[in-house]
Amino acid sequence: MSDPVRSVSRTIWRRDGASAGLRAVPEETALAITYNGGTYAVMMGTPAELRDFAVGFSLSEGVVKSVDEILSFEAVEFDDGIELRMWLATDTAENISARRRQIAGPTGCGLCGIDSIAEAVKPAAIVGSGRAFAPEQIMAAMASLAPLQKINIETRAVHAAAFWTPAHGIVCLREDVGRHNALDKLAGALAQGRVDANEGMVLLTSRVSVEMVQKTAAIGATLMVSVSAPTALAIRLAEAANITLVAIARADGFEIFTHPHRVMSDAQAQGIDHAHIDVA
Repeated sequence: MSDPVRSVSRTIWRRDGASAGLRAVPEETALAITYNGGTYAVMMGTPAELRDFAVGFSLSEGVVKSVDEILSFEAVEFDDGIELRMWLATDTAENISARRRQIAGPTGCGLCGIDSIAEAVKPAAIVGSGRAFAPEQIMAAMASLAPLQKINIETRAVHAAAFWTPAHGIVCLREDVGRHNALDKLAGALAQGRVDANEGMVLLTSRVSVEMVQKTAAIGATLMVSVSAPTALAIRLAEAANITLVAIARADGFEIFTHPHRVMSDAQAQGIDHAHIDVA
């Protein structure tokens, strides 16, 4: 299978002159998702943890409700891409025949092939009550993220999605040139590992768009944390899905946009004046 990192030649220019050198860059390839012999979607992504990606994509798309519905998986490499072949039970396969995308999407495209506004902004699953986390736990979780991003340490060019629990720290981390792909890979790994999403938080290195909230809700996680900012629609969707959305997480703190009760006590939350905050 293709190496997810390549070493390429480059010319380095600095004010004191130019020189030759090598640089590690992430590989990017076409990944075709197929079910029972038919192509559903083609995405651009990093050729690593492909089974996790295929399973996670299938779950977040609603193609399957459980990893057990995927009878077999095979990754077949071609000159111009990799086909991720899955075989589903007959009744499940029949349900997807009417909604095949059969479209090539850009890197990490979360909505490519969607043919209606209603489908693009469909409500996310409503998650359970979950558990509370101390602010110090969120800070510790985000601080532990960067040292484990092996591909990004080499290339400085990929996103990561991880799952953290108080008992075990980061239990799973996946990387990809596409932020949606990284989260799908994480979803697939957690599903195959039978991890209880209520026990931890999803960590992201990318901005929080509506698709990232939808995928987190499909995982069943009640708290998501990102280093970047959310969109207004992502905030509204997280509120409706009962997800605590924490973003702009830095070394000195973070911002809570929805359901702050999982991070701070009711008394603390009530002591904050939100009168002039507009997220409508």
